[in-house]
Amino acid sequence: MNEFDILIIGSGPGGYVAAVRASQLGLKVAVIEKAETGGICLNWGCIPTKALLKSAQVLDYARHAADYGINAGEAPAPDFGAVIARSRGVADAMSKGVQFLFKKYSIPVITGFGRLKDAGTVEVEVTGETKETFKARHIIIATGARSRELPNLKQDGKKIIGYREAMSLPSLPASIVVVGSGAIGSEFAGFYRSMGAEVTLVEFMPRILPLEDEEVSRTLERSFKKAKMKIMTGSSVEKVDSTGEKCVVTIKTPKGEEVTQADIVLSAVGITPNIDGIGLEECGVKTERGKIVVDEYYQTSVKGVYAIGDVVPGPALAHVASAEAITCVEKIAGKNPEPVDYSNVPGCTYTTPEVASCGMTEEAAKAAGIETKTG
Repeated sequence: MNEFDILIIGSGPGGYVAAVRASQLGLKVAVIEKAETGGICLNWGCIPTKALLKSAQVLDYARHAADYGINAGEAPAPDFGAVIARSRGVADAMSKGVQFLFKKYSIPVITGFGRLKDAGTVEVEVTGETKETFKARHIIIATGARSRELPNLKQDGKKIIGYREAMSLPSLPASIVVVGSGAIGSEFAGFYRSMGAEVTLVEFMPRILPLEDEEVSRTLERSFKKAKMKIMTGSSVEKVDSTGEKCVVTIKTPKGEEVTQADIVLSAVGITPNIDGIGLEECGVKTERGKIVVDEYYQTSVKGVYAIGDVVPGPALAHVASAEAITCVEKIAGKNPEPVDYSNVPGCTYTTPEVASCGMTEEAAKAAGIETKTG
């Protein structure tokens, strides 16, 4: 009853795709999940964020209806509570979709916190005291990641928040400081500005979206400034005093310190892999710089234990986790899959305008001595 070919810890875009592919290949598989099926991406990440951004896009269209020859009457205004409720509804529907897939492919979901006991055993903590043990020939770790906290920017979940709280605030803040201008920070900055909040975007690097092509970054910055968003590049938040009615934010800029006030401070400075307390050290699974070390087929340093998604080196993207899942499971099943080509991973940032990229930037190509053409 408690023995499987593959046990997967985590049901996000890595975990659930691995489970479905394993079932398709005739393997007996089960998924261990401590929270909602579909993981962060479907419940608190990519999907509900895009639902929020769609509402913002519709609002912007309505505001500029006259530009399209349409008389929309009075100036449209957002119902923030309804916008949030729609986003949560979309996320719930997607999560139910994953539950449907699990039923369709006869994949049992074991609810609880999974921890490695050895190379073939996972202990699942169902409640504080109840623990169950499950055996498998292969174990795949797909535990994802959480919002990264800076030492001087501790999240309290109310005034200093991470991306999770940012998509379910009870009311629209009048002002918000967004720290970090990667995909998460830039998308939330754009969303809250569209909703009507005063937005300050703070970025440590010399430009926003620092991993994208420089010309793309500059174009987005112009668009943000046109929307009356304050952009502070080459800057860092030194401290936040959240004891008063508003957050008092001290920002170190190239021109010296600047102090601003905001209702909310959103920390969007990246993510931290969820590898704590899952038994890696006890089993001898090697980690490096906070991530699990794997080979090209996601085998860890311990035979029979694999890892995919945000817990391994590489882009922390949902579609990357899914690609890794298929490669990993097909290798376990004795197929001969091609390793994932990380030089050819597409990425999108759903701002206005939207940003998409694939492969090297012009700057990286020139640094590698490759002749380039731009257009």
